[in-house]
Amino acid sequence: MLKKSNSENLLLIFTRNPELGKAKTRLAKIVGDKTALEIYKFLLDKTKEVTSKVTSDKAVYYSVKIRENDIWDANSYQKHQQVGEDLGIRMLNAFKNSFDAGYKKVMIIGSDLYDITSENIENAFDQLNSNDVVLGPAEDGGYYLLGMNALQENIFKNKDWGTASVRKDTLADLQDKAVFLLPTLNDVDVFEDIEHHPAFAQFLK
Repeated sequence: MLKKSNSENLLLIFTRNPELGKAKTRLAKIVGDKTALEIYKFLLDKTKEVTSKVTSDKAVYYSVKIRENDIWDANSYQKHQQVGEDLGIRMLNAFKNSFDAGYKKVMIIGSDLYDITSENIENAFDQLNSNDVVLGPAEDGGYYLLGMNALQENIFKNKDWGTASVRKDTLADLQDKAVFLLPTLNDVDVFEDIEHHPAFAQFLK
């Protein structure tokens, strides 16, 4: 059960457990499983560094099992298990838990985005004062951030997760809502996402 502090805001971080052969599988086809895992751990560290500066409450949702002694300090990050048969239902359940716990603004990010900043996230929370939903568009047609101040259940259903149509279909579900779009950023899924990015040169020698 989520425990609410004095903050009205909650940041959810969806992560995959960093295991060899299971991290960044599309990227691994080019760079190999070991390098793909190193890149994913690098992205996890970056996500922790960025989110540690955000003033909201924070909760990490693990894909497989909750890890006690890992990079996420339990004093700063609540730890939970993702529940549901696809990404949409897992996100829906996490948002439901958050609003049920009494949070007023809830936001989710993944853990595969090098270019996100704590300012991006704080700005997104601020935009929920005057908008129903905040969306961070990803270059691949999905989104890297989703925030709302009331549960929008329909946007988590009937989507082809992991495809280029997700953002378009999500925005179609929100036609009658005030939606604020953040700057478009690139999440890391395939080799082309890191090929020319200086931060990843160390992995491509």
